[in-house]
Amino acid sequence: MSRPTSQQPVLQLQQLTRVHGTGATEVHALRGIDLDVFPGELVAVMGPSGSGKSTLLTIAGGLDTPSSGQVIVENTDITAADRKTLAALRRRSIGYVFQDYNLIPALTAAENVALPRELDGVSARRARAEALAALAEMGLGHLADRFPDEMSGGQQQRVAIARALVGDRRLVLADEPTGALDSETGESVLALLRNRCDAGAAGVLVTHEPRFAAWADRVVFLRDGAVVDQTLRSDADSLLSGQAAER
Repeated sequence: MSRPTSQQPVLQLQQLTRVHGTGATEVHALRGIDLDVFPGELVAVMGPSGSGKSTLLTIAGGLDTPSSGQVIVENTDITAADRKTLAALRRRSIGYVFQDYNLIPALTAAENVALPRELDGVSARRARAEALAALAEMGLGHLADRFPDEMSGGQQQRVAIARALVGDRRLVLADEPTGALDSETGESVLALLRNRCDAGAAGVLVTHEPRFAAWADRVVFLRDGAVVDQTLRSDADSLLSGQAAER
């Protein structure tokens, strides 16, 4: 992917560290992470279990705080932002796909997807229209008025993805978004994420599947909380194919 040198990153992680516990129980989940993600770019983050992938994502989305370092989203330092500013940024600019869906059981699929838009002051009618469009994009328009417990795990995951993509989100963070999906549906979800980035958003995808990482412009490899390698899309296919063969 070519990128103008003057373009500003949507997401900047600067010397990010995260330490859990103290003394004998101290664990360094992240160790001095530097990462910029630009408009139009999808970055896949890979690494073994416990390498810090999900921790990186939760801190990038403002769901956790680093022990040191900075997280800058759209020129706002969210590590220094007050709660009101952070909440507004997460509603307007950051879409987050959780591993465990995080849908509200008492709300329908359409209401779950519309909720962040309504919380940001969008009218209920417009929020529902946007939600229905996002659900239709995920192939779930016919389930708009169903509750989470009336849907399969894969359907719930697609509702969660629709919620992350609804509106004009400039940063989309996805933690194993295809975990509950079959291969064909997983590919369609990655195509939607790819299209959103091609339209100008920045995306970060945590995955352990080389075939899904192949949708990214860049693959970042973590081990023991540190970046140990990065490869561009043009160089990634052979490396990812080699990793898949080793599995």
